[in-house]
Amino acid sequence: MSTHQKHKNQLQPDQDASVDSNIDSAPSKTRIKQQMHALQALGEQLVQLDAEKLRQLDLPDSLMGALLEARHISKHGARRRQMQFIGKCMRAIDPSPVQKKLDEWQRSGISHTAWLHRLEKWRERLLSDETALTEFAEAYPQADIQQLRTVLRNVQHEQLTNKPPKNFRLLFKLLREIIPQKTGAPSVQDFEK
Repeated sequence: MSTHQKHKNQLQPDQDASVDSNIDSAPSKTRIKQQMHALQALGEQLVQLDAEKLRQLDLPDSLMGALLEARHISKHGARRRQMQFIGKCMRAIDPSPVQKKLDEWQRSGISHTAWLHRLEKWRERLLSDETALTEFAEAYPQADIQQLRTVLRNVQHEQLTNKPPKNFRLLFKLLREIIPQKTGAPSVQDFEK
């Protein structure tokens, strides 16, 4: 073995270590592409939002313009390019507050839907079960039971005579006023009854 080869072998482990540390610190091409696709997916969600919610996010003007422009593009290729452009614009901002706000809106939407389902269940129970009114009065003592009885009687009369469901809707409106909307997840009790 020549002196040159010995010297080369002695330097090689150090060089390999420095190359390995550079590889570990720099994100891979695959990782960069995944991040870009995640930003594009976030951009897709932003395009679906109404203008008022977009304003609440306080986005840069260039990104806001690109998002509003994407709504008007219907051709597949042009839309794909616009979404790539939105993804590029998204790289200039921190996406975590935007994602956090979107998640918050989604949770509130789920909570609102659960509340509406709870109202619907109570309406069904009040119309089908005579003991439900007593249970409702116990659960919601602030309710005007006499008014509820009157509306329930009118709903049953409407159903028998095939009239428009005016009081059926009025019952739902009264329940919306009586039953508070919870901000948390729906409880098991809401779905048992």
